[in-house]
Amino acid sequence: MQPERLNELKGTIIQFSAHIERMIDKSVKGLVSRNETLLLELIDQDEPKANRYELDIDEDCTNLIAQFQPMARDLRTILVVHDMNAALERMGDHAVNISRNACELISPSPIKPFIDIPRMSELVRGMLADVIQSFISEDPQLAMEVCRRDSIIDDLRNQILRELITFMTENPSIISYCINILRIAENLERIADLTTNIAEDIIFMLQGRVIKHHNIS
Repeated sequence: MQPERLNELKGTIIQFSAHIERMIDKSVKGLVSRNETLLLELIDQDEPKANRYELDIDEDCTNLIAQFQPMARDLRTILVVHDMNAALERMGDHAVNISRNACELISPSPIKPFIDIPRMSELVRGMLADVIQSFISEDPQLAMEVCRRDSIIDDLRNQILRELITFMTENPSIISYCINILRIAENLERIADLTTNIAEDIIFMLQGRVIKHHNIS
């Protein structure tokens, strides 16, 4: 098939990933700064833009397969972009969820400064940036490293849960507040899981090797 058409598709998915990374960053910045305007901008403007990306890329993948009937590496690439597209759209949904939970945390006084959630967000965005870099540079080792980092996010989420349980036990009046924080951590964890799925798909694209459900340590 025509290399330029495949390169155009790759370029669009890279743009989509950058948009999603900005959404994740904005959702947590809005939480920490208690900036409702920023959070609502993400919900009302950024999320519809993510949906348009998803629809356009899905259509492009379908058209390329129908028009060129690609095989081998080209076909794997298109299928991986198709799966990446769906995963990125779901990440956008999770960023919206974070923003909605963050809106619930604007009025109450914080129970403590936000440290672990911004750290979690930074690590998740780093995973997403690196998995896209592995796609651009065709680097399966970098994709594998992204897979290994998923356990760090799981540990942070568990740490946040333990701390919140302590807070809620000592002061039941803040249960609702703590549940919103926990939901934010869970959404960041799910973004990391989706990023790991992309990394697994990239390894399949580059090596034709399936590592899902296998020990990669």
